[in-house]
Amino acid sequence: MLRTNKGGRPKAVVKRKEHIAVMCTIIERKVIEVNARRAGLTLSEFLRELGVKGRVNQKIKTLPKEVLQLKATLNHLAANLNQIARKRNKGEDLNALDRALLNQEVRSLQTLSHTIQKYLS
Repeated sequence: MLRTNKGGRPKAVVKRKEHIAVMCTIIERKVIEVNARRAGLTLSEFLRELGVKGRVNQKIKTLPKEVLQLKATLNHLAANLNQIARKRNKGEDLNALDRALLNQEVRSLQTLSHTIQKYLS
């Protein structure tokens, strides 16, 4: 039986086999490594792009702080609302604490909506 697809990583069309050695001081090496890390690239990618293009396009792998905070707030709100919905779906009535929590979550969503609107305008 002939098996054509073994799976795994696909073969590179152009394989990089050439090595270039660059002499530098330990300080220069650390600076280059920090710059590569800031650009979101490996040391090889950073030096190759700088040598071929004369500049480095940064890869943005992290979201801005405000977006991460928004995501955390939405996850928190969703978890609280999910607990309340689960209770209601079981046929249980909401007690005073649950109703207060629900009202608080609604106010939080309204505040969040205004914050997003202000940020976008």
